[in-house]
Amino acid sequence: MAEPPNWFFSMCAFFGFVLVTIPLPWHLEAWNTGTCLYMIWTGLACLNQFINSVVWNSDVINRAPVWCDISTKFIIGSAVAIPASSLCINRRLYHIASVTSVTKSRAQKRRDVMVDLAIGLGLPILEMILHYIVQGHRFNIFEEVGCYPFTWNTPPAYALVFCWPLAIGAVSIYYCVMTIRELSIRRAQFKELLSANKNLSSGRYFRLMGLAGVEVVCTVPLGAYSIYLNSSAEPIQRWVSWANTHYDFSRVGQYPSVVWHENQLTVISIQLSRYFIIICALIFFAFFGFADEAKKNYRLAYESVAKRVGLSTGSMSTTGTWTANGYPDMSYNSRSGTMPVFITQRTERKRDSLASFSTDLSLGDFGGALDDVKKDSYSPTASGGSISKETLPISPVDSNDIPLPTLPEPTLDINAVPRHIPDAPESRRSSIDVV
Repeated sequence: MAEPPNWFFSMCAFFGFVLVTIPLPWHLEAWNTGTCLYMIWTGLACLNQFINSVVWNSDVINRAPVWCDISTKFIIGSAVAIPASSLCINRRLYHIASVTSVTKSRAQKRRDVMVDLAIGLGLPILEMILHYIVQGHRFNIFEEVGCYPFTWNTPPAYALVFCWPLAIGAVSIYYCVMTIRELSIRRAQFKELLSANKNLSSGRYFRLMGLAGVEVVCTVPLGAYSIYLNSSAEPIQRWVSWANTHYDFSRVGQYPSVVWHENQLTVISIQLSRYFIIICALIFFAFFGFADEAKKNYRLAYESVAKRVGLSTGSMSTTGTWTANGYPDMSYNSRSGTMPVFITQRTERKRDSLASFSTDLSLGDFGGALDDVKKDSYSPTASGGSISKETLPISPVDSNDIPLPTLPEPTLDINAVPRHIPDAPESRRSSIDVV
């Protein structure tokens, strides 16, 4: 049986880590606990396998014992964590479909998050602890694979380690079937049920159902097949005692590629456990990497990077209109063939005549009162050809009823009532009215 080269696995593992990490920020904002746990566990598992495959690509030297201790325990935990995260998703979807009230209190939401963390985080940690009971020695190192956990093939190992993914997958199947049943019963209330979850649309709901369903379909058969491989690769040993199992516990098994490739069942078991992580990452990205929310966040990320490096962020909408940097006024419509129209909007403010009067105004105050009128816009001897915009009349006025303007006295009598003289039409004026 031909195997893909190790560099191919390293490349796939790295891309699996990247693809799962991309949608993580906006799922964290929505606080979908099960989905976030699925992404975190899958992404870190891909990164862990990538590092191991690169560091031990051509040898079995025990160059990082502490790293191998951590890495092997994480491999044991991730084998349970991914099915447990899928269980959290299926459980949440079932509760949404079967809830009788569309509103949830903050305490209920907090309790749901705590239960999801207990399943998706507590069960993997418990599995890491239980694995120590049947851990015959410290760890193994396989060439091209890297650090790999060792489990003493005894009857307790099946109950404590090997059967957990199968049991969790069976519970997920129950929730998945019950969710489909509830949706078929409450089809008319589906939108109302989703209204209680502002961060969960109908599209995301069905994508989560698809992700959880595919994961369940893969977990149960693969879990059963894994049990078969562990029981067939080597004979099951009799459990004697704790001391017998942990005898020479600090030993590290080192197996070059030509050695561990001699047993075909061992090859299948190791490669299946490695590539299953990458398959989980690709399945998740297939469901969520091309959704509308993902495309929106891709566009926002591109615009943010483009602005930092000084690139143009012009884009074309579905209606055939080009927009430049988000400004619809600077656009070209491909249907009508019109070019951008640049319009400079200018706001003119007309000064009210009554605002020029004050009880303590003197002749020297005219300079400040007329600051908004340009002094070079008229000439005292002109014949009406240079009148500013501020003095144009709002509506036509009969020129016969308008008295000629007079200059004010050097000082104003505070007891006198101010006179308001309407503006004259442009055709009869020879200078700017000063009132």
